[in-house]
Amino acid sequence: MSVVGFDFGNESCIVAVARQRGIDVVLNDESKRETPAIVCFGEKQRFIGTAGAASSMMNPKNSISQIKRLIGRHFSDPELQRDIKSLPFNVTEGPDGYPLIHARYLAEQNLKAAVVDCCIGIPVYFTELQRRAVLDAATIAGLHPLRLIHETTATALAYGIYKTDLPENDQLNVAFVDIGHASMQVCIAGFKKGQLKILAHSFDRSLGGRDFDEVLFHHFSAKFKEEYKIDVSQNARACLRLRAACEKLKKVLSANPEAPLNIECLMDEKDVRGFIKREEFEQISAPILQRVKAPLEKALADAGLAVGDVHMVEVVGSASRIPSILKILTEFFGKEPRRTMNASECVGRGCALQCAILSPTFKVREFQVNESFPFPISLSWKGSVPDAQNGGAEQEQLVFPKGNPIPSVKAVTFHKTSTFSVDVQYSDVSDLQAPAKISTYTIGPFPTLRSEKPKLKVKVRLNLHGIVSVDSATVLEEEEVEVPVSKELAKEDAKMETDEKPNDTSAPGANETDVNMQDSKGTAEAAGVENGVPQSGDKPVQMETDTKVEAPKKKVKKTNVPVAELVYGAMMSGDLQKAVEKEFEMALQDRVMEETKDKKNAVEAYVYDMRNKLCDKYHDFVTASDKEELMAKLQETEDWLYEDGEDETKGVYIAKLEELKKQGDPIEERYKEYSERGTIIDQLAYCINSYREAAMSNDTKFDHIELAEKQKVLNECVEAEAWLREKKQQQDQLPKYATPVLLSADVRKKAEALDRFCRPIMMKPKPAKPATPEAPATPPHPGSEAQPQGANSPKASPNRNGDPSENVPAGSGEAPPASAEPMETDKLETTSAA
Repeated sequence: MSVVGFDFGNESCIVAVARQRGIDVVLNDESKRETPAIVCFGEKQRFIGTAGAASSMMNPKNSISQIKRLIGRHFSDPELQRDIKSLPFNVTEGPDGYPLIHARYLAEQNLKAAVVDCCIGIPVYFTELQRRAVLDAATIAGLHPLRLIHETTATALAYGIYKTDLPENDQLNVAFVDIGHASMQVCIAGFKKGQLKILAHSFDRSLGGRDFDEVLFHHFSAKFKEEYKIDVSQNARACLRLRAACEKLKKVLSANPEAPLNIECLMDEKDVRGFIKREEFEQISAPILQRVKAPLEKALADAGLAVGDVHMVEVVGSASRIPSILKILTEFFGKEPRRTMNASECVGRGCALQCAILSPTFKVREFQVNESFPFPISLSWKGSVPDAQNGGAEQEQLVFPKGNPIPSVKAVTFHKTSTFSVDVQYSDVSDLQAPAKISTYTIGPFPTLRSEKPKLKVKVRLNLHGIVSVDSATVLEEEEVEVPVSKELAKEDAKMETDEKPNDTSAPGANETDVNMQDSKGTAEAAGVENGVPQSGDKPVQMETDTKVEAPKKKVKKTNVPVAELVYGAMMSGDLQKAVEKEFEMALQDRVMEETKDKKNAVEAYVYDMRNKLCDKYHDFVTASDKEELMAKLQETEDWLYEDGEDETKGVYIAKLEELKKQGDPIEERYKEYSERGTIIDQLAYCINSYREAAMSNDTKFDHIELAEKQKVLNECVEAEAWLREKKQQQDQLPKYATPVLLSADVRKKAEALDRFCRPIMMKPKPAKPATPEAPATPPHPGSEAQPQGANSPKASPNRNGDPSENVPAGSGEAPPASAEPMETDKLETTSAA
């Protein structure tokens, strides 16, 4: 099973895989460690990654990039509106209020994809809807995510798991500052031996490397408009080229005090030139640089730490190399930021490590990751009229506060007897810029209830992905039952009663808010079951007080209540399945187009290769008329490739190649036969000479072979030699362009036939010698020497008992190998008789 970690960046992606020797970053088709996060939709095919980036300049309106900024966000989001202005492709509002990307594409057929377990890194600021969108996208791509992990947490994991000097008691506080292409994330983690705990998260969604690129873009766009009278913003391709140049310029300025910018034929066939110094770049970037401190201060405040409590500062991300940012971090923390990690690969490596930890196929060093959720989550519902004088006002209860551990399960107690709805929502949306309401759960209908005051236990889960859901709802009713006294039945029933007693007593009576919050580690029975821990009522000490039960008692009855889920903005299961099928169709179309390109390239390569060989090494193996005809056919095919055959199907190219090979293959075969014939003939001649010499040899090792057998070998060698001589004479009389009569395959078969006939004769083993030397191996018994006539019969010589059945006539003189066995047996019998 593959154990893979994905770091889907806004600009590029990195894939890391866990292997037995450690974590490796997977190279793409171009042997690069980073792959551009871009998909270009051609007329019949998608170009993904590096191929998409190469095609984006020629097809900007159908090249989709920076999808991380769009996924799971409302079209009306102000940040999204700002991002759309810089995107070359068309984005409109969909029917559900979410972004709709327009691209031209043609696909058909069907495909099945493989499933691989993985761990995907996401920004800490992703909302519930964005997290669900990532999971849906993974499902569409045929992946099976074991966990969505925050990118800064993955960085902290990749940092801490290899540390062997972590303290056992005192906590080592490390601040991780990740400034990527589109956002800035800050995480403060506390490390101890074998564990890390996330103390605080903070972020700025729109503070990244692309914002500095955008500053340079607008600077030079205005400059070129003034100097060269061209408006770059009116041309999508010119915008892409200028942005790419500004990104390179930013990187040059990180290492040099000044840098030039030159672009040929940017627009209207005009070459443009520019120049900027680092001081000027920092001045025009001042509004962005001023925002760097805010996430740092917020992270420290949420963690409850002072600047001096942070022992180390690790900087990662593609934009972290900007000198002015490093200067701000140094001034804020009072210490130089460290770069002990690969700024681009640390997230991918951390994701792969987390996947290996979760996977049963890998044994990873014990390292506990205590993640925290960055947003507070609450439940809201309408109160019942009897409990609220204002006629069922909206009531709210905080379930998962900010910084709550991930994963977590909590139980909520309601006093309801009819169907009602519960909303899951964010308690504070000031940092989110997203709707507060996440989802709505309808609980009901309720079964027929006998109790007047039933309790409803609702289990709320915050899972590994950071997604909140209502798992189940259970009604608890008390009812009186008659229980017979004594014996095992009484003990069992008593234990059943005490199972629910602590839950019953721990929950106070109904209050104004109709809700009781109980932590998953407390006495809530739902959470207890979830964590696989016995409930407090299951303790053996309860058995001592319940051994004697009298008369009626109370028993708690559990009844499950249906729960219906509605997630706002999420894909329905039917739509998700359609998207999976559509992706299969696209993937198959991509594969068909790649195979078609390969066949087209094969035709083109054959045309050029055969034309060159006809004028070179194939010159003597083809007649002038055949050569002229084939050359004309090759030229015709070349013209067809660049005209009518430019965009044909795979089958057409295969047929065209076969048509050419019908004329070219005989020429190639004649050349191949000529090249190989000499070596094959030498091998047959060597085989003939070897067996002839062996048959005529006076060597003693062949003395046991009869003369008649040797003569057969000689006859076979003479016949093979005569056949070879005859065929060789016929072949030597033919020109090179004629069809050969002596084929290498025939010579090979002749050699194999000769070897099959001669080898068993000449390699016949010598017969075994008589076993006379074996008799002295057994010490002779006194008196046995008086029987010399039994020397040829091993069974007769040791026989002293005179049993006629033991005597074997010695007429054959052969000594079977098994004769030693009876000799030992007879010897033992003789000894015992003595």
